[in-house]
This record gives sequence, structure tokens and C-alpha cells, in this order.
Amino acid sequence: MKINAIKAYRVELPVREGRYAWSNDNSVSVFDSTVVAVETDAGITGYGECCPLGSAYLPAYAEGVRSGLREIGDKLIGLDPRRLSLLDQRLDAALRGHPYVKAPIDIACWDVLGKTAGLPVHLLLGGGETGPIDLYRAISQEAPEAMAKRVAGYRAEGYTKFQLKVGGNADVDIERIEACRAVLKRGEVLIADANTGWTMHEAARVVNAVRDLDVYIEQPCRGYEECLAVRRRTSLPFILDETIDGIEMLLRALRDGAMDAINLKISKVGGLTRGRVIRDLCLACGVAMTIEDSWGGDITTAAISHLAGSTPREFLLSATDFNSYVSREIATGAPKRSQGRMAPSDKAGLGVEPLMSVLGKPVVEIGAAKARSRSREAVGRKA
Repeated sequence: MKINAIKAYRVELPVREGRYAWSNDNSVSVFDSTVVAVETDAGITGYGECCPLGSAYLPAYAEGVRSGLREIGDKLIGLDPRRLSLLDQRLDAALRGHPYVKAPIDIACWDVLGKTAGLPVHLLLGGGETGPIDLYRAISQEAPEAMAKRVAGYRAEGYTKFQLKVGGNADVDIERIEACRAVLKRGEVLIADANTGWTMHEAARVVNAVRDLDVYIEQPCRGYEECLAVRRRTSLPFILDETIDGIEMLLRALRDGAMDAINLKISKVGGLTRGRVIRDLCLACGVAMTIEDSWGGDITTAAISHLAGSTPREFLLSATDFNSYVSREIATGAPKRSQGRMAPSDKAGLGVEPLMSVLGKPVVEIGAAKARSRSREAVGRKA
């Protein structure tokens, strides 16, 4: 089996609540997502998706996904998409860095492998426990009372885990944490996610003020050393996200005892192949994980569900269902939230089928499909 074409589609994903806001006054109302199709000479097509959280969150941006595909796509034609370790090496040889460009290709190839084997991706990733996956609900940054009201509303829908977007004014953030914790019961999880938004002195004030509350602290500062300094002055459970951008940083953080859990974003590390390695290292070292991505729609949600579904529940802090945050469906077969949980599909591959009427025409075409298009244009000119 060989890759004979790669296509990419651009699709807009409006936020259901109208606006999603986080630290440093960042917000997005409509996300720019890229769906990638990897076509093979066996007639099997796999799908992946990458949707950066705007352009000011991680070193990633939406048009960069498409530009990167144009840069490396030709180098992947003729490869066997089922040989995922070799594909991972070839991706790195073709383009240094830029893991978010490689992620949707890698995910699509896992989809091909699952369809070829007749197995769901979560079994290929190691199996794991059956049953639904606990989801967290991200609470967009607003006034403390508004965020507490949203927590109460989503709690009524069955969520038991909540990630507050803080990282603003330290005094207001303390009020946000206190107000939201007050509406929750013992055992329900509250995470204060600063998304790198605090300086060290602000983070120190916050963790000291909420030291007696049942709350996790996530990625308080921009730099790793700053976060480590905050980690060493609080007894609250601690999560790292943005600074854990690959295996090397994970190994360093494990050596330093820098966190109790990590936020594993699939596109941040380059796809499911690298995501599985990071997941397994965390399992070996007893570190829990939230498994998710920067953003996305139905295909991203499906990929998350398979990696999370193959992870022992003891070490799975939570996962994310991005398709319930947006108002546009882009594929059928994706997991749907029920009472704050979801489950991966048991169909072969990712279990999703893109809605081509929504995706429209491809904005990138590489390989056989492009050649056929040029041939048709040439025939038209001769006629």
C-alpha cells in the first residue's frame, strides 16, 4: 500500500458560546481548522485534523498547517502509511520542527492502518479500559460570578471536571477560583489554568491565596524554570501543558519532579505516534494526563477519544470533546458527549466520515489527485 495523494480542506468552526477567551486578553470566535485526507493506491483514505488555538497560543497558526503540507507533501508520496515509525522519521527528515503540520498526516495514517486492519485505533494504541471517558469543560475567561454560573450550568449537564481560564489579574483570578470552587462538591475537579499568563510573583500570590482550596494549578508561567519555581512553593497538585512540547522536555520535567500531571495535546507533539510515546512514558513514571488538543472539530475529537480510550483510567485525569464547543459538524461518527463523558468508536480506524459538502473543495492537493486535475485541464484546453 502506498500514499498516492494528500488533500487538505479549510473549514471554519464557530464557537457555540460566541467567544472563547483565555489569558493575556486572547480570544477567538471562529476557529480555522484544516482537515487532511491521505489517499492510498488501495482505495483507502484516512483523515486527520489540526486546528491551532489562534496564532498567539503555541508556535502554530492555521495557514502554517497548509503551507507546511505544501512543503513536505511531495516527499510522502509513495510511502506506506501503515509503517508509522518510518513515516515519523520521514516527516522529521522532510521538515525540522513544526509538529502541528505533521500531526494531521500522522493521525490520518493511523486511520488508514485501522481501516486496513479492521480495528479501531484505540485497540491499535494499546487497548486500555472499556467504558466512557471523563471529560473536562473549559470555562472561558469572564467575571468571577459569570464563570461560576457557567460551572453550575455545565455541572447540571453531567460534567464533574472543570478547567477555569485564569492567567489575568491575580486578584480577580483568586475570586474566580473561589467562586467556582464554591459551587462544586467534594470530589469534583477544578483546574485553574493560567495558560502561561502569570508572572512568578503573581502566581505566588494566587497559589498562596487558594492554598486551602481543592484546586489544581496548571501552567502558571511562560517558562519552564518559572513554573518549576512555583511548583516548589505550593502543595497543590500541579499540571504542565505548554512547556511539555516533546519527549525531551517531558524527560527533563520527570527528572525534576516538575508536575503531578501533564496536558498532552496531540498536535503539539506531532500526532498519535509521538503522543503514544509520551503517554507511555507518563504511565511508566506514574504521571497522570489530560489528553486533548489545541482545538478542533469532530475528527480531532475522535483522535482524542482513541488515545484517551487506550489509556488506563487511573492515569487519565480527563479528556476533551471539542465538537461540543463548536456549532459546525464536519464529520459523522465522532464521539458525542453524554453526561460529561464520551467513548471512542469501535468502528475500524477513527470511525469518522467527513461531510464533504461542509469541507468543500480542497485548498491543497498533492500527488495523483493533482496530476489528474492538471490532465483534465490540459484536455479541456485542447478541446
